[in-house]
Amino acid sequence: MMDALLTPTLELPLQEARLRPWCFADAPALVEYANDQRVAQNLRDSFPHPYTQQDAEFYLCLMADQQRDLHLAVEVKGEAVGSVGVHFKTDVRRHSAEIGYWLGQAHWGRGLATAAVQAVSDYVFAHFEVCRLYAVVFETNRASARVLEKAGYVLEAVMRKSVVKEVRILDSLLYAKVKEY
Repeated sequence: MMDALLTPTLELPLQEARLRPWCFADAPALVEYANDQRVAQNLRDSFPHPYTQQDAEFYLCLMADQQRDLHLAVEVKGEAVGSVGVHFKTDVRRHSAEIGYWLGQAHWGRGLATAAVQAVSDYVFAHFEVCRLYAVVFETNRASARVLEKAGYVLEAVMRKSVVKEVRILDSLLYAKVKEY
């Protein structure tokens, strides 16, 4: 990995929007936007619901110590309204990384998630020894699948009955974007 400790601020092509490192002052906004069942229902169970002040503080402490992966706040008009993260893989998958993201419901449908995914994907391909980025979304989350498609990701697989969410067994969709040399 080339710049594993590099934490960027990335401007987005939307007015007053950018990606930047998380800070402890983001805790109230994190609780506000993350404490939404409509957000949590599309994320892994490790993303708690309800999302409390304690959860926000725990997450922000983890981010302060983070040295391997990339975790950025999606900021609109000075407020953290979501997150995008990249988890770098190891061993034989060391040139691959998994991207994940969420956005507060008040900011859905404006192209913000797509812009964030595009910006982070471009940044990772330019600054890290990564040739493949991928994301896995629940079959029920068509909006997230559309974000990935608009950001240039391609559906590679439908993984049948691969996740359990809220007692439902669901298919998941594997999307990937490969760096062209």
